[in-house]
Amino acid sequence: MQIKIKLTLLYTLLVAALLSAFALTVYFTSAETREDEYFKRLKQQASTKASLLLDTKIEPHVLQLIYKKSPNALFQEEMAIYDTAFNLLYHDAVEVDKVKETKGMIDSIVAMKEIHFYLNNLQVVGFLYNHDNKHYVITAAANDEYGYAKLNALRNTLIIVLAVSIIITFFAGRFLARQSLQPVTVIVDKVKNITATNLDLRINEGNRKDEIASLAITFNEMLNRLENSFDSQKQFVSNISHEIRTPLTAMLAELQLTSKKERSIEEYKKANEHIISDIKNLVRLSNSLLDFAKASYDQTEISFKEIRIDEVLLDARNDVLHNQPAYKVKIMFEKETESDRSVSVEGNEYLLKTAFINLMENGCKFSSGNEVTVSISFDDKNVIINFSDNGIGINEEDLANIFTPFYRGKNKMFAGGNGIGLPLTLKIITLHNGKISVSSQKNEGTTFTIQLPHLQSL
Repeated sequence: MQIKIKLTLLYTLLVAALLSAFALTVYFTSAETREDEYFKRLKQQASTKASLLLDTKIEPHVLQLIYKKSPNALFQEEMAIYDTAFNLLYHDAVEVDKVKETKGMIDSIVAMKEIHFYLNNLQVVGFLYNHDNKHYVITAAANDEYGYAKLNALRNTLIIVLAVSIIITFFAGRFLARQSLQPVTVIVDKVKNITATNLDLRINEGNRKDEIASLAITFNEMLNRLENSFDSQKQFVSNISHEIRTPLTAMLAELQLTSKKERSIEEYKKANEHIISDIKNLVRLSNSLLDFAKASYDQTEISFKEIRIDEVLLDARNDVLHNQPAYKVKIMFEKETESDRSVSVEGNEYLLKTAFINLMENGCKFSSGNEVTVSISFDDKNVIINFSDNGIGINEEDLANIFTPFYRGKNKMFAGGNGIGLPLTLKIITLHNGKISVSSQKNEGTTFTIQLPHLQSL
């Protein structure tokens, strides 16, 4: 069901409920007022008859005749006067006595002074009447046909007005819902026309104040993120193509050069060494891309367990020295640990080791002595690892971009790389709810600092 139909129905139901409550209130208030007023009229009419009978000493049959012919008589009126001893003093001339007063009824009226009740379609009032210091009991009954006719007319009017009002409300609500949601329809139509080829299109944000404007602003922000994501993806693919093409082109050129004429064994060995180096670069690039993709997974899809950071660092050091025997990696504790949990984290050992290897290799590559120092410390919440080298440092303008995929600063001429290592490291540390920061001094060295929540704080 469309929202505008839901809004129309809800609006109609709400107004119908309010109008129904108002109509019922009017009807039952009118019914109660009619009842009270008719009891008062009955009592007043009966008191007038009693006054004529007792004050003017009119004969009962004369009074009966007067009221029988009176145009002001109440419909189906019936009145009786008793003394307190249940002696009948007067009764209207009626064919059938409908009230049929009893001794118990008279006693109740004497005790309660006045009673009201219904007898079939008749309203009956009984009250105590004083005259010349004597008490009389009067009962009066009549049918308020005129009052009921007015009440029925009011009921019918209210039903008609309620039905007409609900119909008008439905169409008014439908119009208002359509008008209110028209901007949403415009937004939907605009969004339908936005594809991967025209992500630069944006939605009109209107007055930028109401809820519709907030929706348009949110859509535009999402489109900004999508456009940036697509641009990044295009740039990422372009960079990967460049990184793969470079070693492939070098290998192709080397093979073409050696195939043009006979070469010496030494020349063939040298060409093979160049090709093997290029192949290793390709393997390293593909492994880095796979690790980058794995670090981009949702945390729930990666297995985590309790691991000691110092042990992972030692494994990473061993891998680095195995691949690059000329590198030097020094690991040290800045202070003694009182508990293994202060240097243990909940994490994925493979990914953390990959991040540590990247930082160790970077430090060694950019250090004049191919040496990096790794120090381990901890505070109340985190285990802190510093990777420090004494290399050429990072330029100020490069610091803000070093975690961007395939970005390599001005010092790339000093050492090779594919621009994946630091972005991969950032993703891995972020995946472990950690933080990474960097500080660097030109020609003095660079220090990468990693903070990971240790188990002691959990």
